[in-house]
This record gives sequence, structure tokens and C-alpha cells, in this order.
Amino acid sequence: MAEPVERARVWDPALRVFHWALAAAVVTGWVLGEFGPAIMTWHFWCGYAVGALVLFRLVWGFVGPETARFAHFLRGPRPVLAYLREMPERRPSRWRGHAPLGGWATVALLALLAAQVATGLFADPDDYINVGPLAHLIPAGDRLTAAALHALIAKALLAMVLLHLAAVAFYAFWKREDLVRPMIDGRKLVRRRD
Repeated sequence: MAEPVERARVWDPALRVFHWALAAAVVTGWVLGEFGPAIMTWHFWCGYAVGALVLFRLVWGFVGPETARFAHFLRGPRPVLAYLREMPERRPSRWRGHAPLGGWATVALLALLAAQVATGLFADPDDYINVGPLAHLIPAGDRLTAAALHALIAKALLAMVLLHLAAVAFYAFWKREDLVRPMIDGRKLVRRRD
């Protein structure tokens, strides 16, 4: 017997705009950081945008609609383990919002982004040009450490973004569940609430 489903509004407009703006700022900032000009003014602006967006998401995680709230999608170990056991099944999961593992991945990504912005604000790669705006507040050795951490976190972020894209592809091709369209129109097929 087929599971009863409904097309429900899952992602609000503010969260969808946040998602795509964050994706654009992160990708642009990463490309500029890796391949951009020697003077990284635009890279800095992308970092400021990421910082503002992360702050918005933290606030929205407490005051936004139900599916945007951390309390809605952060679950304990038992639901996460149960989800991991059923994840390989070749059927849509139909979660109303983030799946248990996806919720924790969201928090991990936000934490990495916050750390990336923070290290960028204090970084001084010793080139006297691309100095973070708050670098003068900490000792020179700590500025170099911040620059090294900034580069390391960039690699971790790249891995997280690739993992995110792989998860979206896994859901699309294996579980036959479209996660992209709901992030555009806000609506998703979910288990019906009775």
C-alpha cells in the first residue's frame, strides 16, 4: 500500500533566498580565494555576506517558521541512527524539512562557515595587502595562525559542499526524491499528517 503523502510548504521564502544567496557567496568567495586577483577585496565582501547570512540563519533558527527552527530538525542519536538504517532503502524519505542527518549537517556547515568568517577577519597572510579588518587586534603569530586555519577550513568547506551535492544527487537518483525543487518553490511531497 502506498504511503499517504501531500505536497506541503516546507521552506519559507526567506530560507530559500538565504540558501541560494549563501551558495552564491560561498562559491564566489572560494573561487576568488583560490584563483582570484592578488588584491582580494571582492573575496572580503563575499566573506562579509557569508557572515551576515550565517547570523540571519542563526536568528531564523529560533524565530522562523517551524521547519526552519533548530528545535524542529535537530534530533538525538536514536532518530539519527534509525534514519541511517533506513537511508539505503530505495524509496523517498518524505521528511517534513531536514532529515535527522541533514539537520546535523546543516549545523556543521553553519559552524564551519562561522569559523571561516572569523578566521578571515583576523587573518594576515603576511603579504601586507590582504589583511583581515580585525587582524590588528591580535598578536602577529595569531594572525598567521588565523590565515592557516582559514585555508584549512576552506578545504573542509569544499568537502562539505561536495558532500551536500552528493547527498542531493543520492536523493534524486537512488531515493527518487527531488530536494532541489522544494528549495525553489518551497513545496515538497511529505508524509501526510493525520
